[in-house]
Amino acid sequence: MEHDTKLKVADLFAGAGGFSLGAIDAGCDVVFAVEFNPYAASTYKRNIGKPSRSKNVVVYNDDITKLDPAVIARKHFPNAECDLLLGGPPCQGFSRHRIKNAGVADPRNALIHEYFGFVRTLRPRAFLMENVPGMLWPRHKDYVDEFYAQAHAGGYMIYDPVKIDARDYGTPQARQRVFILGLRQDVVVKGFDWPPPPTHCERRDPMPEGLEPWKECSSAFLPATEGDMNDVHMQHGQTLIEAFASTPHNGGSRHQSNRTLDCHKDHDGHKDVYGRINPNKPAPTMTTACINPSKGRFVHPTLNHGITARHAARIQTFPDDFEFEGGLTAAGQQIGNAVPVVLAKMLVRHIKSLLTSDANTENTIPRVRVI
Repeated sequence: MEHDTKLKVADLFAGAGGFSLGAIDAGCDVVFAVEFNPYAASTYKRNIGKPSRSKNVVVYNDDITKLDPAVIARKHFPNAECDLLLGGPPCQGFSRHRIKNAGVADPRNALIHEYFGFVRTLRPRAFLMENVPGMLWPRHKDYVDEFYAQAHAGGYMIYDPVKIDARDYGTPQARQRVFILGLRQDVVVKGFDWPPPPTHCERRDPMPEGLEPWKECSSAFLPATEGDMNDVHMQHGQTLIEAFASTPHNGGSRHQSNRTLDCHKDHDGHKDVYGRINPNKPAPTMTTACINPSKGRFVHPTLNHGITARHAARIQTFPDDFEFEGGLTAAGQQIGNAVPVVLAKMLVRHIKSLLTSDANTENTIPRVRVI
């Protein structure tokens, strides 16, 4: 039996708040967040701090390496404990787009250990870390091994990292990310499976019982609310507009527009750039450059321009009242970096079912933090 209890959550490298919003939608209370980028931190405060969400959340717009986890723990958890710590350390050093050994010993990779510094101090009952699949490449093994070693030394059991496709949990987007779940050793895990079973899959005949087909992204392109600050797209030159106009609707590719780029004269790579999104399928991965058609299949299905920030936000399952600060480029970066809200909700709700189960709530006394 699951008890109706609001978990206390903290979010590191919080970005605009996709992970946090999913946790709120799963019935949690976000206590504090850390985010270095000023635009993302402003977006987080503006949206996650709404009275209908977590109005008392404290946002630290700071470099995490300059923060003292003990001071923050004393402030926010003086008489109780943190139930769940979220976070996705910056992943540029793990990106698949970096060639050869680029990214090895990248200082940004070491931020996963700053994350674990908070784990050691806050002693959350669970932590959930998100990153790109490249994190598991052999060339980054030393960093990941050290992370595991610190977790085990701190009294945490870690599930094997899982690569999750957001399509399988109701997000209208093909997006693969790695999630690492750690549970404090006093958490009873009998009968708990990780990750939660998928809710969606590729359309089949017949469909497997209990599963729905992957969601198409067509609803992302419905008209925006009048005055929506994020209903904006890149302004293109006439040559590019004409190329878009000659590209078939609903999934047409650059080569179908008869436009050959200089970089494609000797090879035919990068087939998705300047391509249109097919609204009848899950969208491609929303990257930090998702508002720029030169960086991927980010052209509107039928109109002759790139997608708007609102289109991208909807594909990442943000609600339309979620407003991104800093202008178009900054909004695109925040959206591309986010954990899809619906996926975050599914994962956190599954963890919540464990932490609020009879086995983990009966005959227990709330633990007072002593730091």
